[in-house]
Amino acid sequence: MKVFITGASSGIGEALAYEYAKRYQNQDTIIGLVARRSQHLHALKQTLESCYQVKCAIYPLDVRDSVTLVDAANNFIQQYGAPNIVIGSAGVSSGTLTENAEDTNAFQAVMDINVMGLVNTFQPFIHAMHSAANSGQAAQLVGIASVAGIRGLPGAGAYSASKAAAIAYLESLRVEMLHHNIAVTTIAPGYIRTPMTDINTYNMPFLMDADIAAHKFVNAIERKKRFVVIPWQMGWVARLMRLIPPVLWDLLAKNAPHKPRINLE
Repeated sequence: MKVFITGASSGIGEALAYEYAKRYQNQDTIIGLVARRSQHLHALKQTLESCYQVKCAIYPLDVRDSVTLVDAANNFIQQYGAPNIVIGSAGVSSGTLTENAEDTNAFQAVMDINVMGLVNTFQPFIHAMHSAANSGQAAQLVGIASVAGIRGLPGAGAYSASKAAAIAYLESLRVEMLHHNIAVTTIAPGYIRTPMTDINTYNMPFLMDADIAAHKFVNAIERKKRFVVIPWQMGWVARLMRLIPPVLWDLLAKNAPHKPRINLE
């Protein structure tokens, strides 16, 4: 098993790295770990290799840097061959308001990381994975979206827009990859207990621990689900959100709590 995961130094990405290491320990498993925080990656590599006997390759980089991601992908492919699974898990969230000029940079950062970060992650692997798939190997691209992409949430315009774009992009990619024998899975989590949600000061229904979520994510990936909302309760919420007419949505969401601002530098 060869897995390449971005956003691996914390949150969902880190939980996925642990889940794959536990699930495929002692099976010549290779996990590529990508994140900006080098120190966290080195610590994660040491833990996974010592506890689960897997091989880890670490790549400290920013998913906005397409050139560096190409180099990382080429390095992984040259050393280990095409990965079976590439997971775009890197993501950020911050409260934003269009009326505030100082939030413009935050809008740009959220869109660049949450949307272009997926493109930058997948693109360098597709040709190698296509060749591997034609040789009978498993090949799958996985993008982490969010229930927040189903409808626009007040005070979270950047995040909602980025996740809506991610959902649409991954659907386009899924159809495109049919010609390459590469499966594409979109995972739209609800509230997962991570550093991203720890700063929220409002109620988060159906909040799920990251390790439990990662276990369910990998189950969905192995079943090659096209689109899945986790936890399942949020799946019903998402269905209802789609059905609410705009005039009613406006009334319901008008006074919803806003996500706190964070520094995305």
